Amino acid sequence: MNVAITGGYVVPVAGPPIEGGTVLVRDGKIVAVGADVEVPDGVPVVDAAGGWVLPGFVEAHGHLGVHEEGEGWAGQDTNEMTDPNGARLRALDAINAADQGFADALTGGVTTVVVKPGSGNVIGGQTVAVKCWGRTADEMLLRNPVSVKSALGENPKRVYGDQKKLPSTRQGVAAVIRDALTKAQDYVARRDAADGPFDRDPTSEVLAKVLSGELPWCQHCHRADDIATALRLADEFGYRLIVNHGTEGHLIADLLAERGVPVVIGPLFTSRSKVEVRQRSLRNPGILARAGVEIAITTDHPVVPIHFLVHQATLAVKEGLDRRVALESITVNPARIMGLDDRVGSLAPGLDGDVVIWSGDPLDVMSRALKVFVSGREVYRYEDGEEVVANPFYAES
Repeated sequence: MNVAITGGYVVPVAGPPIEGGTVLVRDGKIVAVGADVEVPDGVPVVDAAGGWVLPGFVEAHGHLGVHEEGEGWAGQDTNEMTDPNGARLRALDAINAADQGFADALTGGVTTVVVKPGSGNVIGGQTVAVKCWGRTADEMLLRNPVSVKSALGENPKRVYGDQKKLPSTRQGVAAVIRDALTKAQDYVARRDAADGPFDRDPTSEVLAKVLSGELPWCQHCHRADDIATALRLADEFGYRLIVNHGTEGHLIADLLAERGVPVVIGPLFTSRSKVEVRQRSLRNPGILARAGVEIAITTDHPVVPIHFLVHQATLAVKEGLDRRVALESITVNPARIMGLDDRVGSLAPGLDGDVVIWSGDPLDVMSRALKVFVSGREVYRYEDGEEVVANPFYAES
C-alpha cells in the first residue's frame, strides 16, 4: 500500500523530530522520512498538520488472540498445563485474529505485538510476533518463532504443586529447566554425530535453538531471587536472556546492567495481587533505565488492556522515567530486544509502513490516535467522535 503522510510533527524515535515532516510509504515499506520529501504522482496524501506522527507501538509481551476477552474457558489457550516442558508448543497455533484485543490495540497506537504463552508451565512454548490487523494469524505474521517463554516463581510451582507433581518448589522449577536443557545438549551431540536417519525430538529441537543463540529465552520472573536464578541459569547454559516482568529488578539493577540483560517490565497498572509483586511500582522502570538497563514496557494484555500501553509509559515518566526513554520503551526498545528492529519500532527507510498520527504528544493522556496505518494501509481512524477499525474480512485489496 502507498501513502504519504505530510505536514505533521514527525517523531521517528530513532532520530531527531522533524517539524512539518513527511513519511512516504511505497508498497507497504517506508521509503523516505524528512522535511523535503518529494511525493510521487498518484500516491495518496494524508495531511497530518497539527498532529504528531510516530511509528506504531510495539508490545513485547502480550497474550492477544490466545487469551480472548469475555470468552471464558473457550477462549483461554494461554497455558497447556499438562506438561511442565512445553517448548514444542507454539503461540501461533492458538491465535484467534478476531479477538477484540487486536482492534483495541490499534486504538492505542499499537501495531505489533509479541504473543507469548502464559506462565503456568516452566517452559511455556514459542512466542510469535504479529501485526494487529488481519484475517488470520498467518496473514498477520511478522516473525515466528521469536523466543522461547519460560517461567520461574509462583505460577509454575502452584500449577504443578496442586497436581502433586514436579515442580512444586523453586528448586523443582529450576531443576526442570536444567533437565530440559541438559537433555537438549545431549540431543544435539547425538544429532550432530548421527550418520544417517535420526529420530527427531521436537522439544529438544526448539531448545537446541536456544542453546545455539538462535532464539532468546524470555524468562518470566518477578522477585529478585528469581531474577538471580534466571541469571545463574543463563550463565550455566550460555543462552540469551530477556527478563520478563522484572518487578524487583530494580533491587539488582546493577547486575542486570553489567550482563546487558534487558527487562520487559510490567504490567504496571495492577494491584499487588500476590507475594512476588509486592514491590510493583511505576518508579521501577526509571530506576532500571538510570542504572543502564535496556527496558521495554508491557501491558501483559489482558492483565492491563493493550491500548493502555502508552499510558503506562506516561505515568512512568511522572514517576521519574526519562521522556525519551519512555517513548523508546514502547517502540525501538521492544523491537530491538525481540529482534524485530529490522521491520518495526521506528520511522526509517526500509522498515514497515506502520505509522500512527496522534492528535498531540502521545505521552499526554488527552492525546488520541487519529489514524493508524499498518504496512501503509489505513486500518483505524478516529473521526467525528467515533472509532472506526477496518474489517480485515471485507477490506479492499
